[in-house]
Amino acid sequence: MIITATDAKNRLGQVLERAQTKPVFIEKAGRRHSVVMSVAQYDALLAASGAEPRITSSKEFYERFKDWVDEQNRHFDEHGLWNEELRTW
Repeated sequence: MIITATDAKNRLGQVLERAQTKPVFIEKAGRRHSVVMSVAQYDALLAASGAEPRITSSKEFYERFKDWVDEQNRHFDEHGLWNEELRTW
């Protein structure tokens, strides 16, 4: 299925349902721009390409990037938000 970006926006629910069985190509300015596909199709594509498996939960993200997350949290605890003085509330 090929659909314009405007139609995809207006019929998102239908596009998502259709993508469960076949990829939906979205055109913008007359050119193919994006593809919507099911998670199962995406996982199969990743597996076929030999790519690293995708992250499916925040727990899995933390386990994979624990050192980086801990460093970011330490930095935040020590310094706060970098733009705190710019916030209006």
